[in-house]
Amino acid sequence: MADPYIVTAEMPPDLFAWADALRRAHFPPERNKLSAHVTLFHAFAPSLYEELRRVLVRFAADFAPPRARVSGLMNLGGGTAIALESPALIAIHAAIAEHFHGALTVQDSHALRPHITVQNKVTPREARELQATLAETLEPRQFRFAGLGLHI
Repeated sequence: MADPYIVTAEMPPDLFAWADALRRAHFPPERNKLSAHVTLFHAFAPSLYEELRRVLVRFAADFAPPRARVSGLMNLGGGTAIALESPALIAIHAAIAEHFHGALTVQDSHALRPHITVQNKVTPREARELQATLAETLEPRQFRFAGLGLHI
């Protein structure tokens, strides 16, 4: 699919700055094309743009900013992510997925496991080393998502 749209949950500025610094420090630079983000949907067809924009505006207005919690680390095999807990964000994701049922990719049809990828495309050993390092300082923290983002 040419230039699909990506839907994200926008982090508050302090959490974004922290996560983005981790990503810049640990993501292979030649592969790091994005800032830190929380992906809700990876690939909406460009033909759905207008409807997607309307749905996101409606959901942002109808739902309070979702509460969330940094809950630990997620082993991605060849990478590391910051695990997040957010039942409210999962509910919003499910409602958007239901609205666009039949138009989602296989990847986007799965249940959401919210996370922030800070390292990917490395060896499992490198990932485990970073996880061990981060586990020493990572603390649970509460926050609210700032909104929904739509990116190309």
